[in-house]
Amino acid sequence: MSKTITFKVQPGGRLQGEARVPGDKSISHRSIMLGALADGVTHVKGFLEAEDALATLQAFRDMGVQIEGPVNGELTIHGVGKHGLKEPAKELYLGNSGTSMRLLSGLLAGQAFNTVLTGDKSLSGRPMKRVTEPLAAMGADIKTAEKGTAPLHITGKAGQLTGIDYVMPMASAQVKSCLLLAGMYAQGETSVTEPAPTRDHTERMLAGFSYPVKQQGNKVSINSDGFLKATEIDVPSDISSAAFFLVGASIAPGSDLLLKHVGINPTRTGIIDILRLMGARIEVLNERIVGGEPVADLHVVYSPLKGIDIPEALVPLAIDEFPVLFIAAACAEGQTRLTGAEELRVKESDRIQVMADGLQALGVDAQPTADGMIIQGGPIGGGEVISHGDHRIAMSFSIAGLRANAPITIHDCENVNTSFPGFKDLAKNLGLDLVCEEM
Repeated sequence: MSKTITFKVQPGGRLQGEARVPGDKSISHRSIMLGALADGVTHVKGFLEAEDALATLQAFRDMGVQIEGPVNGELTIHGVGKHGLKEPAKELYLGNSGTSMRLLSGLLAGQAFNTVLTGDKSLSGRPMKRVTEPLAAMGADIKTAEKGTAPLHITGKAGQLTGIDYVMPMASAQVKSCLLLAGMYAQGETSVTEPAPTRDHTERMLAGFSYPVKQQGNKVSINSDGFLKATEIDVPSDISSAAFFLVGASIAPGSDLLLKHVGINPTRTGIIDILRLMGARIEVLNERIVGGEPVADLHVVYSPLKGIDIPEALVPLAIDEFPVLFIAAACAEGQTRLTGAEELRVKESDRIQVMADGLQALGVDAQPTADGMIIQGGPIGGGEVISHGDHRIAMSFSIAGLRANAPITIHDCENVNTSFPGFKDLAKNLGLDLVCEEM
């Protein structure tokens, strides 16, 4: 039997001190993928030792790549070169990781062997046609389950893929990255045009591995001529993980917090921009570039927040942070309105509905809409919340305890370890009264 984990949060408290949250999940995934395909030995520091990134690591071990570690976030990847992967002996199980499945589908479409990608119940319900359809246009052969979901049966088409010029119907870094990785194995040029900027970690890291990528405005192009050269990677702290503490310190009177070495890639800083529009006091200190990625220390102190209409231009830049931004909205004076975020309905859970249900259970006036939510700020009560196995939902409602007037119990928190191992210990050390119960 698998264990169930419940978080119990006592009301009140404040966040004080300094911390370095775990490494960026997006960059950790990509460091394994590109390091494995590079010529030479790649060293990685700050790797996120969480279930999602470890699923990617295991998949490449299963395809014959020798990887030492992780030990204290350090890895050594013995690259096999662009054409050096071997057929795995069994299905590649990717757990809860949508990034692993979507990016690997592009990478594996052009190999000389066949693979099957599987995942847990949550991942097996997430839409995969957004990658399999454009890949099919390149000549890929990928069969999905009936509803366009995992498992994915990939027949390798080495030397048979052709580049396409793809205009993405939705802003999705995973779709863009999937097609760029497939483009490394396709004849001619593969171009992806996005409707709004999304995280550009793949393009930055390809350049870091000396692979040529062309960018013109919102269009990225790649071809199969390049090769990857091993490099050194220092993974910055994940701004999506820092987001819980940025919100927590903003809403809890008396808070004063310094978050160190956080990645502030401009395609990811929507959380800072939105909180500042609401009146948060966040300082960006000691800005620097580490391994092609901008990094800084973030200093946040409590400040009363006010409700806003969230600008749609910022939505793709904060898509993973909305669960905790909804908590900020519940603590703000007045109304906060989110539109243009229908993507939230196909994350690890339907994050619009699940957050609305949880907020309502705590007495907050939260009305879900097709593409967002309308939240009236006010008191947060105690109660029971179900996270539906979604790590970001579980952590967001933990942070709500800082402003609640009674205890909050959050069920189904096992998947917090997929993105943020050690969350409960760090939260407690900084001042949140959180107890974890395992059954």
